[in-house]
Amino acid sequence: MSTSLHLSIADYDRMVAEGAFDHLNRKIELIRGELREMNPAGPFHDDLIEFLTRWSYQVVDDRDMRIRVQTGLSLAGQQSRPEPDLMWVRAARYRQSHPTANDVKLAIEVSDSSLQVDLIEKASLYAEAGIPEYWIVDAQGKCVHVFREPEAGKYCSRSVSKVGEQLSPIAP
Repeated sequence: MSTSLHLSIADYDRMVAEGAFDHLNRKIELIRGELREMNPAGPFHDDLIEFLTRWSYQVVDDRDMRIRVQTGLSLAGQQSRPEPDLMWVRAARYRQSHPTANDVKLAIEVSDSSLQVDLIEKASLYAEAGIPEYWIVDAQGKCVHVFREPEAGKYCSRSVSKVGEQLSPIAP
């Protein structure tokens, strides 16, 4: 009989600090205590992230918020350390720890091949953590899935914006 090994965030951080994953030629995330391999990003995925990053810097006042690209997010209650493609976080220095859900104003995942994971698992994870707004940029569907108003582990407001429609985040 085999069982899964579940890690705490502290275990994961210790392993990262000790170089336990340095030999891997792939990217991983800690999701609900499990190590998950992330799909490699293709050029279209990377281009969308670059576009969203440039757009974010144009609309965000850096006195109030910071833009973080493909960096860790600490969700201790969910034993998770996802790495959203883009986050708008409270203006602060994060040299000693990763941002937490309380710091995040907007989390964005660019989905080229991971739509079901992003729509179900990541949406649930971010809603449980209380992240006020979560977007999935659906590369294949050419739309943005918008999740707002987290309550009791689910987003109460869900909508889809298509190409050409106006979309603005809640955060200023």
